[in-house]
Amino acid sequence: MEYKIGLIGCGTVGQGFLEILGKKREYLKERLDFEVKVVAINDKLKGSLLIPGGIEVEKILQLLEQGKKIDEYLEGKPNEAQQLDPLEMIEKCDADIIAELTYTDIKTAEPATSYIKKAFQTGKHVVTSNKGPTALNYRELKNLAQENNLFFGIEGTVMSGTPVFSLFESSLAGNKIKEIKGILNGTTNFILSKMEIENMDYEDALGLAQKLGYAEADPTADVEGYDALAKIVILSNVFLEGDIKPSDAKREGITSLSKREILTAKGEGYRYKLIASTKRENGQIRASVSPQKLLLADPLAGVMGANNALTFDLDLLGKVTVQGPGAGKIETGYSILADMLTIHRHLAK
Repeated sequence: MEYKIGLIGCGTVGQGFLEILGKKREYLKERLDFEVKVVAINDKLKGSLLIPGGIEVEKILQLLEQGKKIDEYLEGKPNEAQQLDPLEMIEKCDADIIAELTYTDIKTAEPATSYIKKAFQTGKHVVTSNKGPTALNYRELKNLAQENNLFFGIEGTVMSGTPVFSLFESSLAGNKIKEIKGILNGTTNFILSKMEIENMDYEDALGLAQKLGYAEADPTADVEGYDALAKIVILSNVFLEGDIKPSDAKREGITSLSKREILTAKGEGYRYKLIASTKRENGQIRASVSPQKLLLADPLAGVMGANNALTFDLDLLGKVTVQGPGAGKIETGYSILADMLTIHRHLAK
């Protein structure tokens, strides 16, 4: 089966997805009967294209690698897509699936929420790695998708391409989740690992994280716990059927945690981690993010570097821990493909 795809946003995640398509095209077709035709790309900085017959993925990647704009794909020919804003592009393009891959705004969830709504209103499935809409408007968007008999894929919003949501549609289906605890931010986990294992000061560990690309120039969202907070809110609303906002959860980052505290805990057989957790108590969702001392025997204590992990406390299986990369171009790009393959499996039945 062939699916026509429209990309809204073609930054790191979008390019990672396109790279995977370029490498895996034949494999996906032969093994899974899954074919993709990219018919539209709209990026605020890189330009826009709308070609119903299909866009050559390799040519787009080559242009971007050379620092050129997507518009140059047409080599000077008229490009009507330049005049279209994302909402117009979503409405006009003949895509089956919209990949919403714009920047995350955790305060307003815009403009991404409007893009997702427009896609559903025009009969298109949506896959996204954007935490804003899923943290602030998940219930509304999920209902809109269901009303229109469409799929809303959010695998990339938590732990990038490491499977989380899809597990409970297949391997772990039938389990009731009692509690979720995890390490949901690779930057802070990297910093804490360096402070403990290599005796680095916070500023030096942060600087190294920035140098390696784990942390932004402004690391506030990571080190103050906002990124992990958005993710635990998403997990609360999806798995515990909550309807909470980030403002409903408690948040504490790692900036007030001293190296002395970290090394003292190490000497006592503990390890500090920035833990995001959620559970339902007396009908209420209790979600939080804070540094916690874990016994070394805890599976989460063994998660080092920039990796992420989640421990699910299940009524049938007990505690199950999932670990994997929580960021990365190809890893997050894969989450977009994974959600598209889920759509394919449902439609191919």
